[in-house]
Amino acid sequence: MSAPTPPAEFVNRELSWLEFNQRVLDEARDPSVPLLERLKFLAITAANLDEFFMVRVGSLQLLLEQGVRRANLYGVTPRQQLALIAERTHRMAAQQAEALAHIEDDLRQGGVCRLAPDELTPAQQSALEEFFQQHIGAVATPMAIEPDAPFPTLTNLRLYLCVRLAPEPGATRARYAFIPAGASLPRFVPLPSAKGQRYAFVLLEQVLQAQVQHFFAGEKILECVPFRITRNADMSVREDLAADLVAGMQEVLSARRFSQCVRLEIGAPATKTAIKFLAGALQVAPDQTFIEAAPLDLKAFMDLSEWEGGAPAWHNPPWPPQFHPAYDPNTDLFQLIARRDMLLHHPYQTFAPVVRLIEEAAEDPGVLAIKQILYRTSSRSPIVAALKRAAENGKYVSVIVELKARFDEARNINWAEELEQAGAQVIYGVRGLKTHAKLCLIVRREPHGIVRYLHFGTGNYNERTAKLYGDLSYLTCDPDLGLDAAAFFNMITGYSQPQAFLKLRAAPLGLRTALLELIASETERCRQGQRALIIAKMNSLVDPALIRALYDASRAGVEIQLNVRGICCLRPEVPGLSENIRVISIVDRFLEHSRIYYFHQGGEPRVFIASADWMPRNLDRRIELLVPIDDPACRAEVVSILHTYFQDQVKARRIRPDGAFDPPSPPPDGSGLRAQQALYERVCEQLEAERLLRRTTFVPHTPADRESP
Repeated sequence: MSAPTPPAEFVNRELSWLEFNQRVLDEARDPSVPLLERLKFLAITAANLDEFFMVRVGSLQLLLEQGVRRANLYGVTPRQQLALIAERTHRMAAQQAEALAHIEDDLRQGGVCRLAPDELTPAQQSALEEFFQQHIGAVATPMAIEPDAPFPTLTNLRLYLCVRLAPEPGATRARYAFIPAGASLPRFVPLPSAKGQRYAFVLLEQVLQAQVQHFFAGEKILECVPFRITRNADMSVREDLAADLVAGMQEVLSARRFSQCVRLEIGAPATKTAIKFLAGALQVAPDQTFIEAAPLDLKAFMDLSEWEGGAPAWHNPPWPPQFHPAYDPNTDLFQLIARRDMLLHHPYQTFAPVVRLIEEAAEDPGVLAIKQILYRTSSRSPIVAALKRAAENGKYVSVIVELKARFDEARNINWAEELEQAGAQVIYGVRGLKTHAKLCLIVRREPHGIVRYLHFGTGNYNERTAKLYGDLSYLTCDPDLGLDAAAFFNMITGYSQPQAFLKLRAAPLGLRTALLELIASETERCRQGQRALIIAKMNSLVDPALIRALYDASRAGVEIQLNVRGICCLRPEVPGLSENIRVISIVDRFLEHSRIYYFHQGGEPRVFIASADWMPRNLDRRIELLVPIDDPACRAEVVSILHTYFQDQVKARRIRPDGAFDPPSPPPDGSGLRAQQALYERVCEQLEAERLLRRTTFVPHTPADRESP
């Protein structure tokens, strides 16, 4: 359908997110990107769409069921929004299939071949039949679909085969059965390589299709097609009714198994008969049904993208994380942080010092308490292990484990239980809010008194994603920030009334107000004839109040530079509205995740890092932190990072007033600056400069250096 004319102020939120996913997909379509990295980007787009349908489309379906017909902020009703999404995502699915075809053509030229069953050599066919007998046929189990019996419960996002069988003698109605392609079965079935092949494989569903008669001896099979469903995951516990939050979250996890189907994907070719049967049984509308030319569940190709047997040019060149120049493995981190604040830029600089800080705190006899927020962690988190050791060592350990972190609920429940068993005090988030702030507070007794050591971050306490996500860590023992952090924990773990912070700003208590005041101050300075500048980097820009404040600032003449990775509901470069606002978005080998905010303030810049994007959910329904970077060296480093992004000529896309984007246009001679590469080269140069300085610094021995007799 054609889109209604939207209000002039805002870009449609859902369509803006889909434009972000298109930017990721464009990396998969870019021949200048290494081949297996293109495949990785394609897998990411598929994973992104899975979550988009589970959450965003799921919430719109609920609104539709509730009879909501009013238009939203962007001028569309839920029904109109779903139609717009369907049209855009069908086009995206076609582009995904096209991208995979091109990638696989290039892989074949390099000897990596996904084969169809009719392409197999006799030796490969024999090997496949043997593999089926030993590993697949004994595991896969068909389930008959009885016409008058309840329809079976199908697992969200799992691959199935729908088998249509000829009617029984004397009957007219076809029979159906499903074969689950279980998680224990390999999606890529390896084959012995033939001439010109380095790695040959077939997909699991193709093996099942080729061997389907094995499951239905003596029956005539009319059709066998793969399919996959996506269920609504936009469910949350009613905290006002839940006496036990853990039990409530477990009920939500269980309810997701039976929730409404919001998308049906069927592998092509499929007959109208099979499509009608599946769509009718699952109660899926035509625009929610996708007949896919590409294999289903493209995110499974992430495993293939990590194959190490290809040519080096198929992968990005390695960028091993570097240590911060001030880091010394022979000096404990408390001494290092006491000497100077440290700003770490991940993944260019390693996350290891953050992990080491908590591990040292667990063993240090001077540490009295560790207080930490855990939102998303890794499956074998060394940080959680350190917190458990700290509790077992008798330290006071208080951990806020956010059980409502979507899709990480089960893992966080397990971590919470393990920490409790170790003796830690565990708080299951805050009623009615998600605790999304990134903060660790370590209280240490030293000869001159109590010192509070702090880690603030823009990303999660996850050492695995810290190798993939662009984030900032700030390590400090600033006394004012320490007092603020202590008050912050008291506020959200007990009954302490919110206190005025010395330096921090927190949501939902006043973070939006603080940001509005900073924007208004810059606007007023511009009206008084001073230079005014706002630079902000975030994942999403949605909040109407902040967008309108930026429009006011632009009309006053404030120069505004925004780097928004994902959703951007602001319309940039509109005459009379936002002509002084420039928005870019960068998609590259690392996921841009840091939130950085800069306000010129008459030449005395105020610079912040934050856990919060500029979205209503972050500012109204989450506990977030805005952290000032007052240390001059750290502040200069943050500003330099910000400026580097806006110099990007290779991966930066300009966002247009309609929410779409212009592709990058790097100089043809290859001389253009690529921000992520420049940032990595900078940390390498800084570390090398520090090494040279240490090598050429002469430190005389003094009597105090001699060992005691």
